[in-house]
Amino acid sequence: MANIGFIGLGNMGLPMALNLVKAGHAVAGSDMMPKGMEALAASGGKAAKSVIEAAEADIVVTMLPAGQQVREVYLGAGGILAKAKKGTLFIDSSTIDLATARAVGAEAERRGMLMIDAPVSGGVGGAQGGTLTFMVGGPDAAFEQAKPILEKMGKTIVHAGGAGAGQAAKICNNMILGISMIAVSEAFVLAEKLGLDKQKLFDISSKSSGQCWSMTSYCPVPGPVPASPANRDYQAGFTAAMMLKDLKLAQEAAKSAGANTPLGAEAAGIYDRYVGAGEGGRDFSGIIRFIRG
Repeated sequence: MANIGFIGLGNMGLPMALNLVKAGHAVAGSDMMPKGMEALAASGGKAAKSVIEAAEADIVVTMLPAGQQVREVYLGAGGILAKAKKGTLFIDSSTIDLATARAVGAEAERRGMLMIDAPVSGGVGGAQGGTLTFMVGGPDAAFEQAKPILEKMGKTIVHAGGAGAGQAAKICNNMILGISMIAVSEAFVLAEKLGLDKQKLFDISSKSSGQCWSMTSYCPVPGPVPASPANRDYQAGFTAAMMLKDLKLAQEAAKSAGANTPLGAEAAGIYDRYVGAGEGGRDFSGIIRFIRG
């Protein structure tokens, strides 16, 4: 049993922390909102009085909204890297910019601590079911120490490379996802205009060259995939606002690396307009409604 601090008990962080509790670990959680800490305490964890108290552990997991919050928690005045004991293992599962991931990782190493960036794929359902995919960047020693903990929260754990490699993998993956969801949505809207039944299109494309995750697992029209958010009025598993965030991170990275990503840029623009229309809280597959007009 490990002593684990968990900072960030939102839609993703809370079920991840609860899976660690279920696995028998002692988990002390911290969040700006009392609701998450109360839920953790009710399930056998502990509500920490502050992020500093949460960081008084052998292993600290963070799941925060953006790079700004990660820098503040780790490197800010009274940040956890300055307070944690030497040898602490940090696992940051936030999806953030590469520069922040590498800066925080370098500072952790300078202070004699281990750190990995380990963003996730799989949404709230994956967090609840313990089936997340972890894309991990960081030193081999940190990865090996973190792997047994990650395995209690996820099904697929891949060491992508050094510091920041996990973030690189995440933003590349989600750029594919954002683009493909728009493509699938456009196809279903075109099918509607042409009088082609949506189930017939699904039956054909899901078994032929149009097959992709956005089609077969997260179909943006009601019916063909009963578990998809389209059947729940696009109640979010992964919000449009979060998709826009990841697409913007991909564009920042592309600009920094001198990479040409015209479809990624167009996808970011489409999601920006969708979120700007007040739909940021809906599932990202709801983009079909925007495309439909």
